[in-house]
Amino acid sequence: MRYRLVCFDVDGTLIDNIEYSWELFHNYFETDKKRRIWARDKYYKGEFSYLDWANHDIGMWIEKGATKGEFIKAMKTIKLMKGALETLKELKKHNLKLAIISGSLNIILEHFIPNYEDFFDDVFLSWLYFDKNNKLVRAESTEFDMIKKAEALRKIAKREGFKLEECVHIGDHHNDVEIAKIAGLSIAFDAKDDELRKVADVIIDKKDLREVLLYIIPQGNLTHSLKLNKE
Repeated sequence: MRYRLVCFDVDGTLIDNIEYSWELFHNYFETDKKRRIWARDKYYKGEFSYLDWANHDIGMWIEKGATKGEFIKAMKTIKLMKGALETLKELKKHNLKLAIISGSLNIILEHFIPNYEDFFDDVFLSWLYFDKNNKLVRAESTEFDMIKKAEALRKIAKREGFKLEECVHIGDHHNDVEIAKIAGLSIAFDAKDDELRKVADVIIDKKDLREVLLYIIPQGNLTHSLKLNKE
C-alpha cells in the first residue's frame, strides 16, 4: 500500500453542518462578540499565541457557567458526516494508522464517535474538563491548529518512521492549508477555502466521506459494499 497514515480534520470533515465548533458554542452561550473578535485579531496580529486565543475563549464559556449538558444541546444542529464510520472501518481494515489533527474539541468527537480510540492512533484536539456537577472548569487547548497542524503531522511521521509522502491529510478549511502542503496526498473535502482548493491534490465536493477511499486504497481492494464510481 502506498499510504501508511491518514490524518483527519474534525469540523466540516468528520462532522457535518459545522464550520467552526468554537463558533457554534460561542453562539449557543451568547458570549460577547466584541471580546471574541478582539482575541481573534490579537492572534492574527501576532500579539496572542494560539494557546492564548483558545484559553481566552474557553474562559468566556467558564464565565457563563457552561455545563456538559449545554454543550451537548448545542450539538443538536450538527451530525456525523455521511460515510464517516464506514471510511474509518475500511482504513483500519487495511492497517493504516489514523490520526485526528484538529482545532476542534474532544466533546464533539466523544459525542459522535464514542469508540474513537478503536480507530485513531493519535488525537490532537482541545480537551474540556468538567467537575462532578458537569460544570466546565478547565481545558487543555491544543497548539496543533492553524500552521502548527503541519508540525503535528511531522511529529507522528517521525515517531512512526513514515515518510511524509506516505501520509494523507483530509480537511476543509484555511487552517488545513499548511498541512496540505506537506502531506503526500492532500484531500480538500467539501472545502470552504479557496487557498486549500489551490494547494490540495484532490478536491471532493460530494459530502460522503467514503469518496476519499478511492484515492487512498486501490479500488480492487475495497470492501465490495464500498466500491464507488468516480464521476
